[in-house]
Amino acid sequence: MSTTAASSSSADFFVTSSTLRRFLGCAVLGAALLGAGPARADLRLCNLTAGKVGIALGYRDPQGWVTEGWWDLTPKACETLLKGALAARFYYVFAVDYTRGGEWSGRSLMCTRDSEFTIRGVEDCLARGYDRNGFFEVDTGEQKSWTIQLTDPNQPAAPQP
Repeated sequence: MSTTAASSSSADFFVTSSTLRRFLGCAVLGAALLGAGPARADLRLCNLTAGKVGIALGYRDPQGWVTEGWWDLTPKACETLLKGALAARFYYVFAVDYTRGGEWSGRSLMCTRDSEFTIRGVEDCLARGYDRNGFFEVDTGEQKSWTIQLTDPNQPAAPQP
């Protein structure tokens, strides 16, 4: 949104009451549309595959490393993983394809378990009774809102217009 400053000049303005009402009506409508609700700033993940997937998320908060899971996403669905403005630049994702098998993983090792979880720390996963999986890194570029799109690696790329 930009702000424009206007300076006064010696030009005379003649505004009728109907013109003023229209202007005020447009200003109120514009303010209502712009202020219709707070801007959404979330971390979202969209499952663009044909299968049901499970999502685990890793990130660093003020107390240290956290991993959370599982979000179950049906094909072509999106889910908000974290609500509000993003506090970190990097997030880490591990995903499992429940329908066809396989996973989306990476080199960042973090703790998970089979059932719903929130785990503090990424060290000694196995000794603490957790599983250990490789998460792939997502660089949000310090944006306040980000959407991750999980795609099928076997699906051909869509043609570019």
